[in-house]
Amino acid sequence: MIKIQTKPLTSRAFAPFGDVIETGSVDPKIINQGNCERFNDLAKMDFTDGRAGISLFSAKPRSLPYTLDLLERHPHGSQAFIPMSQHPFLVIVAHDDGGKPSDVHAFVTDIGQGINLHRNTWHGVLTPLHEPGLFCVIDRIGSGNNLQEYPLPTPIIVA
Repeated sequence: MIKIQTKPLTSRAFAPFGDVIETGSVDPKIINQGNCERFNDLAKMDFTDGRAGISLFSAKPRSLPYTLDLLERHPHGSQAFIPMSQHPFLVIVAHDDGGKPSDVHAFVTDIGQGINLHRNTWHGVLTPLHEPGLFCVIDRIGSGNNLQEYPLPTPIIVA
């Protein structure tokens, strides 16, 4: 069995896989008569066709160590996950090697961070670490199959 360690989620470490959605990444624009800071354009949504849709996902919390046995990717659209609670979650991503995932990385978000996975990026399933596992998800709504799954021949333990 393969073991990997989680690391904190940073924009620099996550850049090959997507965007970190957080307030510290850009200077805010002051709006609403000075009562609100707008942190604008934090993720590059990318779709081959279709449109952006907003959905709610309710996932069962998991715990560490976590056994990873499946990765997936979406070839036609990026996918943003924004937690609707003040809890960290586990993010697993991998590079592509000829149509198969390789070099798996695991991150734990900080409170207030979300992510946007680049189109066609291998990733683990939504993995909250606390109740409630409620997320706002912004992704492609359109026709055709936008899901590829890859069962791992050897599970990976994420600690």
